[in-house]
Amino acid sequence: MNISKPEQRTLHALARGGRIDIEKDDDRRIIEVDCITREGWRLLDCDMTTFRKLRSKRLIASENGGPYRITRKGLAAVRPQPDNRS
Repeated sequence: MNISKPEQRTLHALARGGRIDIEKDDDRRIIEVDCITREGWRLLDCDMTTFRKLRSKRLIASENGGPYRITRKGLAAVRPQPDNRS
């Protein structure tokens, strides 16, 4: 599966415990997405187009109206990256 670099970065952050928070308008359409890492930092690579691509490929999903998290398919698709934390 072809996954772009911003999608890879977003999936990697989600695989490490991050989440994608969404904001909806009055018509319940998604108007803004924020990818939050487990440390609480905001990932700038995750924009609306990246979010839509990941959701259409079913690599992320939301349960019971909660934040979007990585799915099993997303975990299988993410490439391993070295962890720079000590």
